Amino acid sequence: MKKLIASILVMGSFIGLANAAGNAESGQPLTAICSACHGVDGNSLTGTFPKLAGQGSSYLVKQMQDIKSGDRVILEMTGMLDAFSDQQIEDIAAYYSSQAVLVGEADPELVQLGEALYKAGNAKTGVPACIGCHAPDGSGLSLATFPALGGQHADYIESQLVKFQKGYRADQPSTEARMNDGDAQIMRSIAFNLKDFEIEALASYIQGLH
Repeated sequence: MKKLIASILVMGSFIGLANAAGNAESGQPLTAICSACHGVDGNSLTGTFPKLAGQGSSYLVKQMQDIKSGDRVILEMTGMLDAFSDQQIEDIAAYYSSQAVLVGEADPELVQLGEALYKAGNAKTGVPACIGCHAPDGSGLSLATFPALGGQHADYIESQLVKFQKGYRADQPSTEARMNDGDAQIMRSIAFNLKDFEIEALASYIQGLH
């Protein structure tokens, strides 16, 4: 676990420094095409689609660039970003980052386990605490492109942890997972050691986290 945490800190020192600043005002009208799935302000109404509001700008830029290049395959996003320039992607990210995420509620029966995993991990199974990369309040570490999690749909968090657990984030595990999770394979290593009931509890806790 110490080696994993060390790799997280080292990677966080170098990732995301090259992103140019986006303009939220310029990005707002560009999100019209996004609103059907992600909501006008980035708060999607269904767990099928992630909330983008309040998400770190650097993280959003990386994900959009990966989707545009094909390194992260999401069928619903196919071709959606092809017409956008790098600056427009920066502007879209800046807009969503400037919006406030609407926090949901956690299942009271799952809070104790979810909170324990998020704050302390599980030393017996090699699962580190989530707060190291995603902050105690779930706000993430934007500069290191570690995403904000607080308030995200439980269904979406659960689906992504399962995908990491299985070694992929979309339909092309041999390529997409390697690119989108990075060479350190941080999330795959963590999710692989999580039990299904732990994933459920963790996702529920995150939904109500702020």
